[in-house]
Amino acid sequence: MSTATLTPRNQDAPKQSSPFVRGLGHFFKARETGILIAVLLVIVVTTVKNPSFVFSSDGWRDLLLTPSILVLVAVGQAIVIITKSVDLSVGSVLGLTAYLTGRLFIDIPGIPMIVVFLAGIVFGGLLGLINGALVAFAKVPAMVITLGTLYAYRGINVVWAGSDRINASDMPKDFLALGTGQFLSIPLLTIIALVVLVAAAWYMKNTRGGREFYAIGSDPAAAGLYGLRVVRRLLIAFVASGALAGLAGVLYAARYGTVNSQAGTGWELDAVGAAVIGGVAIVGGSGTVWGAAIGAVLLLTINRALPILGVPDFWQRAVVGALIIGAIVLDRVLALRQSRKLLESREETK
Repeated sequence: MSTATLTPRNQDAPKQSSPFVRGLGHFFKARETGILIAVLLVIVVTTVKNPSFVFSSDGWRDLLLTPSILVLVAVGQAIVIITKSVDLSVGSVLGLTAYLTGRLFIDIPGIPMIVVFLAGIVFGGLLGLINGALVAFAKVPAMVITLGTLYAYRGINVVWAGSDRINASDMPKDFLALGTGQFLSIPLLTIIALVVLVAAAWYMKNTRGGREFYAIGSDPAAAGLYGLRVVRRLLIAFVASGALAGLAGVLYAARYGTVNSQAGTGWELDAVGAAVIGGVAIVGGSGTVWGAAIGAVLLLTINRALPILGVPDFWQRAVVGALIIGAIVLDRVLALRQSRKLLESREETK
């Protein structure tokens, strides 16, 4: 009679958590989750003070509609910052493209809207290409180059527009309807911004090109030695930023109906602020376009909420500045903590 040998089960083996649990853990550990919670807190506190902030047709619409255009600009800005650069000309690109949009409708009666959208995106991309080429080939810091093009593009807009102004009556009603139209109670501009955001986030996470942006931002010299096409990626990043600013300019014209030579002034700082607040490290190599988008929502939601809460205008800008400084300090603290953990793990393996 043979004796069967039973293999005991390993009672000490760690249980594998389900994909849902792991995903939930990653969600709550993500930097973007903290920014999203901050947005919700601002909305809740302001709604308690004034329920119409959310619980009214205009309140709900403005909550979704107001950040939409800035989200587009912030996504492009985030891509550039991740590559260890910055694009300070996006506000001027937006304004110049918005004025171009109005001129196309005036000078070419009956022009299809899709042609106007394509013209704005291509025009913005060309302006971004100029920025990228100057940064990549002239070897001049992006902040210096784009600060110069900020004034150059704005100057072109001032010379072109002069004292003229594009009015709502100069543009088709169907085009202007994009700025106020809704689908299932969601503004059309919000849907456009969300589609662009999802596409950009997928590209940055799931493609080789997106991962190379992060590699270049972490260490441009090492990325070049590794064989990555640093110049090509820089050009693509600036073209993407310019194209998204161009799209934002077209939607700006549809949203506000009035465009002059000062359209888009100051948007470059809001875009950088949104990206930094959303966790995109100003030194490059980390962050997500999701974070930049949520940062844009937080930034403009706070701007709408503070007057309702009775905060004076001066303190409104101070709060935004404090958020930006806090985000930069937090990024630095997290980077130092991560470097300490890596150092400790290396010492343990020795």
